[in-house]
This record gives sequence, C-alpha cells and structure tokens, in this order.
Amino acid sequence: MESFEFIETSLADGVASIVLNRPRQLNSLNRKMVGEILQAMEKFDRDPDARVIVLSGKGRAFSAGADIDEMSQDDPIRLELLNQFSDWDRIANIKKPIIGAVQGFVFGGGFELALCCDSLIAASGTEFSFPEVNLGVMPGAGGTQRLTKLVGRTKALEWIWTGERIPAEEALHHGVINRIVAPELLLEETMKYATRIAAQPPLAIRLIKDSVNKAVDYTLYEGMQYERKNFYLLFASEDQKEGMSAFVEKRKPEYKGK
Repeated sequence: MESFEFIETSLADGVASIVLNRPRQLNSLNRKMVGEILQAMEKFDRDPDARVIVLSGKGRAFSAGADIDEMSQDDPIRLELLNQFSDWDRIANIKKPIIGAVQGFVFGGGFELALCCDSLIAASGTEFSFPEVNLGVMPGAGGTQRLTKLVGRTKALEWIWTGERIPAEEALHHGVINRIVAPELLLEETMKYATRIAAQPPLAIRLIKDSVNKAVDYTLYEGMQYERKNFYLLFASEDQKEGMSAFVEKRKPEYKGK
C-alpha cells in the first residue's frame, strides 16, 4: 500500500480505508493532505478490489478544519493560481460509496469533507460547525451548497452565519448524518455497514449513487429519465444475470462488478 505523509490507507475484504493522520493538529487539513486524500480516493475508485471507501480521522477529532497557518497570508491572486478547490471538485466525482466515520470536532473544512461522504456515522458527543464567519471568511469548498441542499436555506444560513456548534443529535435530526453510535463502537459499526454495502453488486451500487446525486440537482422529470437509463444499463451487466439467476435458483449470488 502506498505511503503518504498525512493519511494512512488500507484495503481488506472490499473495504478501502483512508485515515486522516495529523492527530496533534486535530487533523487540520492542509493542501497537501487534501491532495493525498484525493489521490487515495481516486486510486481506490479505479481498484476493482475496493468496493467501498471508509474515511475516518485518527485521534480525538475527525478534523478541526483547514490549516489556518497555511491560509492566513493568502491573497486572491495566489488562491486563483493555486486553484486548490479543484481537488475538492474531483472528490465529488468518486463513483464508489464513501462512508464517513466522524468523532469529536467536525469543523470548517472537516465538515465540508464529511459532507462529501455518501453516508455518515458519528460517535456520540461529535460536534459539527462552520466557524469561518468568526475569521471574517466563509466556507469555500462546497459547504454553503451541500449543507443547504441537506437542511434547507434557513437552517443553513443560521448555522453558517452564527458559526455555532451543532451536536450530533441535531445533525441527525436534520439528516446530516445517518446514525449515532457509542465512541468505542464507531469504527466497528462503520466497518459493519461498509462490509454490507461491499457485498452488494458493485455496478448497481455505483449507478444508484449516480442517480441519487442527480436527483439533488435535476427536476423530478429529468431525474426520472436519468434513473431509467441507469436501470436499463444494468441489464447489460453480468451482475444482473447473476443476481436474478441466484434468486430463481434460491442461492447466494456472487457479484463480480461486471
């Protein structure tokens, strides 16, 4: 497995793992770290042995946000030339499921990274926040957009305007996360969920994610037309033949992602 400076990666039983590894800095995200996350995600997205990607953070925080020391002296021209958010745009293009296991602080850029996940499991006591307004700025890696699509305009404005900390229970109520578990069970429960998804037919899982993502932006009619094309496409797959044959023959299917 490839070696990185700020993350750790592994792959077993169809589940790829990416662990943020700057615990002393509460996994604050510098530009190189985001690049490493993207590099690992794209590698796993191409790897047929990886069916699900699990994203987690080492230590007492998932991520406390962007590395402010790195950003404090930036100016508009430097930011434009760096084009740092292009990596975030590419994370949105990952086709395989991304499951986030979050704990402690999920702030700023860490919250934006969590919102890039398709499912989120949070340890009890986890807090979410966009505190950028307290620094005279705002979320810039998709936070205003993804949060608004999840919780609606008025609640998103309240949370981003105030920079308040959102407890896991409130995040669950508003559909930001899927479930809350005890801290000591966070990785165990996340891996259990990931393993369940990894056992499903990979092509169907990918096209389900693709169709649901389109539902966020498309009209109902456009989304239904897109869904239909993906539905038809799956009937060209070996997995569809295997799944339906196994059902008729009353046996367990063996999916190959083809």
